[in-house]
Amino acid sequence: MKVLLLTMYFPPAGGGGVQRPLKMATHLPSLGIETHVLAPDDPKWLHRDEELPPPTQAFVHRARYLGPRARMPSEELHGLEGTDKLVAQAKLAYRRVLLPDASVTWLPTAVPAAVRLVRREGIDAVITTSPPLSMNLIGASVKRLTGIPWVADLRDSVVQNADLRFEKRAVQAKEKALEQVVRVIARSADAVVAVSDPIADEVRGFDPAGEVRVIPNGCDFDDFAGLEYHAGERFRLTHTGSFFGKRNPRPFLQALASSGLEDVVARFAGDFRSADREWVDGLGLGDRLELLPYQPHRRALELQRDSEANLLLLPDAAGRGRVVPSGKIFEYLAAERPILAAVPPDGAAAKLVRETGAGIVVAPEDEKAIREALLGLHARWRAGQLRNGYLTEEQRRRLSRRTRVEELAELLWKVA
Repeated sequence: MKVLLLTMYFPPAGGGGVQRPLKMATHLPSLGIETHVLAPDDPKWLHRDEELPPPTQAFVHRARYLGPRARMPSEELHGLEGTDKLVAQAKLAYRRVLLPDASVTWLPTAVPAAVRLVRREGIDAVITTSPPLSMNLIGASVKRLTGIPWVADLRDSVVQNADLRFEKRAVQAKEKALEQVVRVIARSADAVVAVSDPIADEVRGFDPAGEVRVIPNGCDFDDFAGLEYHAGERFRLTHTGSFFGKRNPRPFLQALASSGLEDVVARFAGDFRSADREWVDGLGLGDRLELLPYQPHRRALELQRDSEANLLLLPDAAGRGRVVPSGKIFEYLAAERPILAAVPPDGAAAKLVRETGAGIVVAPEDEKAIREALLGLHARWRAGQLRNGYLTEEQRRRLSRRTRVEELAELLWKVA
């Protein structure tokens, strides 16, 4: 079988959105499926990771991208007032009015390129992985023009995204319009893959024509080969990843400040909002806080492995944060260090931490509970009794990325 994987994020793009399509392209060929990838040539990604190696067995193709560059609106607007702020908002408005997202501008070049690949290479099925949601419009178009089956892979909720400022009327109106994308997926996709049950249920609510299957993200244990934990003189708690939307480090930082622990250092590697930087200055954390810029994936994994514990922060966001276990949690599990998970207690991430016994779960806004969890981990560390995060062999097999891709391969053989 030959498949075409359509993705906006692929090396040398950096960030969390790269890993799922990258690992699909890495493992599918070893399962007997010739894999072609179509990604933008230069979509002006927010981050690049030149150290991230592309798959060696997949064929990677590029299509011209003419759309706007990725941006962080909160950073561009921070500190601006009056006319300067109005001008900056006007520049950002262009991205906001594009439906379903700014990446829709890739369609005019991506669709013809995909159709040419399907016909030239004899492709049997096309896979799209989103976000961005516009990938699904490309998939539907390719199916309509070529007649080959389409599998839609959904990594985020389509109309209940926890990272959007959904209290704003403009966002609510846009979410209503995004329901049309779900209808396209339900009507046209031969199969839908979702990373969690709530996302799958969202699609099922639109009476899909094809099978809907849950295939979560997975752990890439091989990525940690050669990385070691070295006991530190201080209790190092590491968070990798960026803060945007509803994601909020402040309850944890307040808990750290009020804990009285002087031999703890919290390391944040990734985009940390300017507003949060200014706010945290008032806590007087000093050298108990390290703010590192965006790190290449390999360096982020080094930090995760060489930590006394890792920190997972997910917002409740009026219930929306329960839906998706961040891909980061699977990296933390593979790092096999204890996890302090300040996440919705009844959500998918909390369930995974409890099932694996990999850490402690507390509510994301509960400063007291976070402080108590931190004190407990620190006390066990001081006593030499901090339990590592090692998984059983059965857990490693079940959670491994290869197992997940095997499930995807089985679905592809079924629909193609």
